[in-house]
Amino acid sequence: MGNYIEPNFNHCAVVTIDTQNDFSLPGAIAEIKGTHEVLLQMESILETCRRNQIPIIHVIRLYKEDGSNVDICRKEMIESGADIVRPGSTGADLVSSIKPLHAEELNSQDLLNGKIQCIGDLEWAMYKPRWGAFYQTHLEDFLREKEIDTLIFIGCNFPNCPRTSIYQASERDFKVVMVEDAISGVYSKGIDEITNIGVKVYTTNRLLEELENISKDE
Repeated sequence: MGNYIEPNFNHCAVVTIDTQNDFSLPGAIAEIKGTHEVLLQMESILETCRRNQIPIIHVIRLYKEDGSNVDICRKEMIESGADIVRPGSTGADLVSSIKPLHAEELNSQDLLNGKIQCIGDLEWAMYKPRWGAFYQTHLEDFLREKEIDTLIFIGCNFPNCPRTSIYQASERDFKVVMVEDAISGVYSKGIDEITNIGVKVYTTNRLLEELENISKDE
């Protein structure tokens, strides 16, 4: 596969997946085990990106109270009154430690309407209606316009949304990096499978070295 899959860190962006209060904080209503434990690594990556002017896209879920936009495996639960990542709620917000300084408040209605909202310098938030970040969203066009060809994935619960988003990115010929210690729910068979489609698997420390080298090269 050679050069076609080698990350191009001069034209990269970091994508965080579903790192919201309802999924990420200990004791939260829909806590995904292991997510709180990867926040420190995520914070280190995001701080390095901000320092080196590397774009960041935060991808989130929002579940309307009536369940009308919820995937079918959770629709009944939301219709029955479960209050999970409800638009405008604290639970739907990004975990505070991964937000940019003086982050703009999320505009749930704009996000639900498909807008990719700027929340900081070279930093955006966007809503995805299903597992994958590219499904019925404007993400691909957004990335192409900014000449980004390499995506670095971190965040919440590898088997579901990160994994699906990684496959969708690969289908669109983006070069893909998965940071194995900055994503919850990682398992060895999954790593083997995404490696087989050309995804590069990095540790946080290795990625930080690469990103710092970009700054020095420039």
